[in-house]
Amino acid sequence: MYDISFVRYLPKNTTIPFISWRKISMVLSILAIIGSIFLFSTRNLNYGIDFKGGTVVEFQLDHDPSDADMETSRRLGESIGLGAFQVQTITIRDEATGVDNIAIRLSITKQPALEGDETDDRAQQIALDKTEAALKETFGDSVKFHGRQVLGSKVSDELKTKGALAVILALFFVLLYIWVRFEWQFGAGAVIALAHDVILTIGVFSLTQLEFNLSIVAAILTIVGYSLNDTVIVYDRIRENLRKFKSKPLEDVLNLSINDTLSRTIMTSVTTMLALVALFVWGGDGLHGFAFAMIWGVFVGTYSSIFVAAPVLMVLGVNRTGAHK
Repeated sequence: MYDISFVRYLPKNTTIPFISWRKISMVLSILAIIGSIFLFSTRNLNYGIDFKGGTVVEFQLDHDPSDADMETSRRLGESIGLGAFQVQTITIRDEATGVDNIAIRLSITKQPALEGDETDDRAQQIALDKTEAALKETFGDSVKFHGRQVLGSKVSDELKTKGALAVILALFFVLLYIWVRFEWQFGAGAVIALAHDVILTIGVFSLTQLEFNLSIVAAILTIVGYSLNDTVIVYDRIRENLRKFKSKPLEDVLNLSINDTLSRTIMTSVTTMLALVALFVWGGDGLHGFAFAMIWGVFVGTYSSIFVAAPVLMVLGVNRTGAHK
C-alpha cells in the first residue's frame, strides 16, 4: 500500500546552517521589537470592554440575525450619541425547547456626558437604558433581551493590571524553571525568546487594532506555554549534544541540535496551525481575536525557538560539560 502519511514528506538529516543566520535574525528581531514598542506607544491597543469598562447588552430577534441586522445594531449607537457598538453573535440555548438560538451581543464602551454629581456607574446605566430603548424602537416587538452587564472603570483597571501581572509572573517562573532544569544561560535565552513573542504579539494587535480583551491575555499565556515547550525540546537536544560532542564547536552543536528537532517542530506547528485556522474561519466573532493571536503566536514562537533562543547561547556561552544532570 502506498504511504501517504505527512511524516513521509518531512525533511530528514538536514544540515541547515541556522546559527550562521543569527546576525540577520537578530537584526530582524530587534527591528520588530522596536516597531512593536513604537506602535504600542503611538496607537496603543484597541482595548475591549474588559479593560475599558462599559456595558454589554444581549438580545434576540424572532429570526436569525442577518448582516443587515448586525450593521443596524452596530450603527445604532451613533444615533443615540454612544458611537458605533461592537457587535458579535452568540448562541443561547432555550431551556424549554432545548433549541440553540442565535442572539446578538452589543459591547458599549463609550459613556454619555456626565451631568452634575453623576458617577460613572450612573452614566453606564444611562447608556444601558438608551440602548435598550433604541433597540425596541428599531426592532419593535421582535426584540427579546437576555442579559445586561455593567463593568465599572475600577474593575476594568484591575483586570488590566492583573492581566499584565499574569504575563510577567509567567515569564519569571519560566526563567526559574529553565534555570533549575538547565543553566542560567538557558533560562535567560528562554525568557528573551518568550519576551520577544509577547512583545511582537502586542505589536501586531496595535497594528491591526483588533479588540484586545481577556481572551487575548489567555492567548498570550498559551503562546508562552507553546513557545516554551518548543524551546525546551531544542534545549534538551542541545544539552544532550553538548555532552556527546565535547570537542565540537558550539555553533556546530547548536546547528545539529536544531536540525535534529526540525521535523518535530514542523509537525507540531503545522498540525496546530490546521486547528487554529479552522477555529479562525469557522469559530465566529467571539473566537476570532483569540484564534488570530494563537496563529501569530505559533508562527513567532517557532521562529524564536530556532532563531532567538538557540543563538542567545552563542552570546552567553554554556558549560560544555552539560547542564544539570
